[in-house]
Amino acid sequence: MKKIACLFPGQGSQSVGMADDLLQDPLSSGVFVEAGDTLGFDLHKLVTEGPQEELTLTANAQPAILATSFAAWKQFIKALDYNVMPAFVAGHSLGEFTALAAAGALDFRDAIRLVRIRGKLMQEAVPEGQGAMAALLGADEESVQKLIDETSLGDPLDIANINAPVQTVISGKTEAVERALNQAKKFGVIKAVRLKVSAPFHSRMMAPVREKFSNYLEETKFMPPFCPIVHNVSALPNIEAPKMAKILARQIDSPVRWVSSIQYMAEHGANVFVEIGYGNVLQGLVRKILGKTWDGLITGFKSQTDAEKIRELLMEPQPEAEADGEADQGESEVSENGNDI
Repeated sequence: MKKIACLFPGQGSQSVGMADDLLQDPLSSGVFVEAGDTLGFDLHKLVTEGPQEELTLTANAQPAILATSFAAWKQFIKALDYNVMPAFVAGHSLGEFTALAAAGALDFRDAIRLVRIRGKLMQEAVPEGQGAMAALLGADEESVQKLIDETSLGDPLDIANINAPVQTVISGKTEAVERALNQAKKFGVIKAVRLKVSAPFHSRMMAPVREKFSNYLEETKFMPPFCPIVHNVSALPNIEAPKMAKILARQIDSPVRWVSSIQYMAEHGANVFVEIGYGNVLQGLVRKILGKTWDGLITGFKSQTDAEKIRELLMEPQPEAEADGEADQGESEVSENGNDI
């Protein structure tokens, strides 16, 4: 029996033209019309024409990715005739808002409005140059924490994303990040990548953003989702609407516990993971987290062009549960913007 977990990407997956296939269908193009009406600017034009520099700005990238992923979600459930629904949903940071909208816990207009506000607050939180992030490959979480303890010297420096067993992102004051990068090899880090981001996301330096964003979240109506959402902050499932505003506020300055989230879903029966939206980073991370001995299915769904593939995979018995789609891209698999923030 297939037990599906749907995953939604976050910031870092944006690219001009990422929604072109989706926009051929009115079901998906309508999502961008609704988003533009809500936001008061032409999101459709930005996503299709760019420029890339404008799209990459946090305040623009977050609603653009959410709209693209939600449009793909609508095509996904259409492809499955609306009768195959996930057992879990989860999203990487920003993607958690898409997951909530997909599961019916958050109205799409509220979701797009919230991530636009979230993006602006995050973009403006720390003066340019005072915060940084870096992806550390090859060392486990415990080793990275020891690196932080030795190099922070009282400056803010935190684990931001636990993306895979040996792929962790750190975030904090620029000087502290630089010291950590200089000492990283002593703690087992094979490769360190300074990320192209505008602020130290998911660190204690984002605490003022959490406080401001909480006010917008508390004014938003959340509803019980049709299936559990596994939250970044706790890596545990939730179906209780009253808890969601506080959890999403905490996400701003807390680490994304992606490894624990994927492990929880797999341990509780998920044997199919589907990344919905543009890109394939999350598929690669799931492969790293669950390992080569895991016998489930990992695939992606970007647009209606994947409809036949997804119907064959999810609506018919599969004699072998092989990982579908893109090949594992290796330990260096990390988006330049932080593997989804």
